[in-house]
Amino acid sequence: MPVNLPPLNPSQLKPIAGVRIGIAEVGVRKANRKDLTVFLLDEGASVAGVFTSNRFCAAPVQVCREHLDSGSAVRALVINTGNANAGTGAPGLAHARQTCDALAQLLNCSATQILPFSTGVIMEPLPVERIVAGLPAAMADAQSAHWAKAAEGIMTTDTVPKAASVQVQVAGKTVSITGISKGAGMIRPNMATMLGFLATDACLDPALLPALAKRLADGSFNRITIDGDTSTNDSFMVIATHQAGHAPITSLESQDGQALLQGLMQVARQLAHAIVRDGEGATKFITVQVEGGRTGEECRQVAYAIAHSPLVKTAFFASDPNLGRILAAVGYAGITDLDQGLIELHLDDVHVVSQGGRRADYREEEGQRVMKGSEITVRVGLGRGTASDTVWTCDLSHEYVTINADYRS
Repeated sequence: MPVNLPPLNPSQLKPIAGVRIGIAEVGVRKANRKDLTVFLLDEGASVAGVFTSNRFCAAPVQVCREHLDSGSAVRALVINTGNANAGTGAPGLAHARQTCDALAQLLNCSATQILPFSTGVIMEPLPVERIVAGLPAAMADAQSAHWAKAAEGIMTTDTVPKAASVQVQVAGKTVSITGISKGAGMIRPNMATMLGFLATDACLDPALLPALAKRLADGSFNRITIDGDTSTNDSFMVIATHQAGHAPITSLESQDGQALLQGLMQVARQLAHAIVRDGEGATKFITVQVEGGRTGEECRQVAYAIAHSPLVKTAFFASDPNLGRILAAVGYAGITDLDQGLIELHLDDVHVVSQGGRRADYREEEGQRVMKGSEITVRVGLGRGTASDTVWTCDLSHEYVTINADYRS
């Protein structure tokens, strides 16, 4: 069960003017499940994306990059689950392009105006004939209110669909922001198996979108880890349809730009947190805050060392305050001139370590009390400067091993 993740309420997801979504069942890997999704975009929409840093990236990631680099106006996104189309060589690239060609013919546009996405099992041939055959049904299903169905349609090992929506005021107009994500394992986005799609009807200079997508990823999906594995398929796309009716935003630092950025970041972080809360076998949602660093980068370095550590994560699963594991992770994070005599460590409200050693009045039962909770904050002080950063992760349970041992069966 997800950690404190409320059930999705489709009625709370705001349609985005200029976006219609259709879903179909085509049997990519299993019968009787939603596994093909298309996003149809009105002319004039702008799209930017951030992708996995894994050099062994999937065929659809390669094709997406090519199509975005071509400068073509994107008219549709096509997403299949059940098969990652990764590790498939030249045939995989051909299948990704064949999917784009087929949808482009149905939309009477260029194949470079289509962006393909896949998620699922790696090194299996993509059943492209089933996908192509199912495209007309997905298009016929397209409606603006199908965000919840799309969230379900992109799931793999997820136990629940993930979606979020907000509305903000920009230049006197109500702007809608809605997004979906999928992911539960093989999660350490490094933009960059996660996918995220975020859309808004805000009007903004299209030239701002690539930097905006990276900024949103850096503040959300690039701050989560479940198991430290960076997928071959990680993709996060931002869509702006420019239909909200306000004056175009030409700077994200303006008052209107900041209002939009705040709303977008809220949704992006909610989607990212949902991935961690639904982490494979997760029982706890853990916030790792590192402060007092010289740079944000070294704070993230320490935070990820803690969040990736199997010893730390299994201790949290067992509610065992074996907190020397956290200090060990801080020490091997790679800061060569770290002064261990300045390290401070808190678990929620419990001050565990002071000046690099166990605090005199710390009692293990206090640490255990905190670790028994389902929401835990680890706060580390480095005593080196004023920078800080945060990473979100989960524990590592027996169920994680079971899920991944049985994933293909």
